[in-house]
Amino acid sequence: MSTISIASSPADIARCFPVMSQLRPHLNEARFVAQVERQQQTAGFVLAFVETDTKEIVAVAGYRISEFLAWGKVLYVDDLIADERTRGKGYASQLFDWLVEQARNANCDQIHLDSGTGPNRYRAHRFYLHKCMDITSHHFAMKLKER
Repeated sequence: MSTISIASSPADIARCFPVMSQLRPHLNEARFVAQVERQQQTAGFVLAFVETDTKEIVAVAGYRISEFLAWGKVLYVDDLIADERTRGKGYASQLFDWLVEQARNANCDQIHLDSGTGPNRYRAHRFYLHKCMDITSHHFAMKLKER
């Protein structure tokens, strides 16, 4: 059995780092905790996690609710990752379904996320398509400085 919780303390945020670092390897734990706290305070960022009955965190999602002229009220998923050791056990699906419920409860019009390209992301893309998401645009970016 697993439960979904919100990381609301620095300790909870740090517990999410080992899983999140699989998606965001450029971050170290201290930087991750500080950035999540900053985003929580300034941008309405929420960090949710799936925890097993043995207290192991097996999936993590970061999201925010925003409004856009193009789409209306949107739950935007910044990050969604299942621990590579537990993939295929339904934890990401459980978390995604929970995100959909959060969006509905917040009266959102849509859910959005961006996903990187390349062969290492194909499994994630199949997951999103299986969850009835559509590919609706190309995302363009310009680096102004290196991280």
